[in-house]
Amino acid sequence: MSDENAVLMYKGRPLMRKDNLVYYGSMADSHIVMLQVLETKKQGDLDIATRVSVQLQLTDPAVKGRSRIVKKTEKDGFYTALDVGCVWLERALAGK
Repeated sequence: MSDENAVLMYKGRPLMRKDNLVYYGSMADSHIVMLQVLETKKQGDLDIATRVSVQLQLTDPAVKGRSRIVKKTEKDGFYTALDVGCVWLERALAGK
């Protein structure tokens, strides 16, 4: 597999990024986590996320719009947001 097509994994689940949105989990599961970077700060050449929205969402295509959102919060920093999302996703998938 080439590096260009490699899927980034975190704790055994895929991480997919599109601009300031990061999706954690598989669409084949009942839930996924959506992380949206709301604010960044410049540190050298890098943009560091300072405020991130976290949403636990249902993947059922029959559920529309805001009804998909199960839980949501905002966190300071990407790692903190991903950590919360990871816990939420594990608990939601364990409840299947």
